[in-house]
Amino acid sequence: MILDLPRFLATERIYWRELEAVLDRLESDPAKRMSLEEMERFHYLYERCSADLAKLATFSAEAEARELPESLVARAYGEIHSTRSRGRRPRPLHWFFAVFPSTVRRNLRPLLAALAITLLGSAFGAFAVWRDPGAKAVIMPFPGLEGNPAERVAQEEKGPPGMLRGHHASFSAFLMTHNIRVSIATFSLGITWGVGTTVVLFYNGVMLGAVSADYVRAGQAEFLLGWLLPHGVVEIPAILIAGQAGLLLAGALIGWRRPATRRERLRAIAPDLATLLGGVAILLIWAGLVEAFLSQYHRPVLPYPLKIGFGLAELILLLLFLGRSGASKASR
Repeated sequence: MILDLPRFLATERIYWRELEAVLDRLESDPAKRMSLEEMERFHYLYERCSADLAKLATFSAEAEARELPESLVARAYGEIHSTRSRGRRPRPLHWFFAVFPSTVRRNLRPLLAALAITLLGSAFGAFAVWRDPGAKAVIMPFPGLEGNPAERVAQEEKGPPGMLRGHHASFSAFLMTHNIRVSIATFSLGITWGVGTTVVLFYNGVMLGAVSADYVRAGQAEFLLGWLLPHGVVEIPAILIAGQAGLLLAGALIGWRRPATRRERLRAIAPDLATLLGGVAILLIWAGLVEAFLSQYHRPVLPYPLKIGFGLAELILLLLFLGRSGASKASR
């Protein structure tokens, strides 16, 4: 009930103008995302304006006074309850530096599971080759990994600077295409309720552990680190994130006693799956560039400490990126 209409209008117009300003910003920039505090304020202004309009309805002679709140309530209702898709401008940098790492952190459990499976496979591969060097013919049936690692290292170090000799180029191409195939297979096999994803992650870990044990056993640990770290610190996490996506898909298929239907569960994780796979693609592109232009050049062209330092710097930046980028101050 309004006892003093002029005073009521003078007081409430302040809130109406504030609501109008918010609506103007939302309509002029469809890509704008409000914070929680801004959304709460917007909802409060909408409710207050609606209540004012209901009170003004008792004054049939004040049609002009109702025009503004009627317009604002209609516009605010449309913003709150609209189901249309906003035509947002593409924001690739925001997506990669904020949305992607946030998605990785939000689905941390399947990522840790993928890491555990890969480490278990690495331990198995390293143990098998360390105990029986002949086992690498079965575990790693690739021409580039045959023979004595020390002989391969000596052959590559005495080669002309800037050139890839023999099977070196084919082995590098194998590594790049292999990891792309592994990432796609690791994710897509999540449709087997996670069994295929687990197998791929485990076998990839077996190969990693076997190669590492083979080089360390031959006394070529420095070469191994200088060759593997520059691209591997990005490439291996990319495969783990692909495994994270595959296990996330498997969890949605299984359900784990969640009340939602399978279709609802898959629909809920679809944006996260797309984000994770897009981020994996970018990480693999970077790893491929580093492998082609840095990892394949050895001493005396590039000293191993320089390559190892570059790899460790990449690892630190990647951990900071995945662990902190896109996080709000409150979550930090």
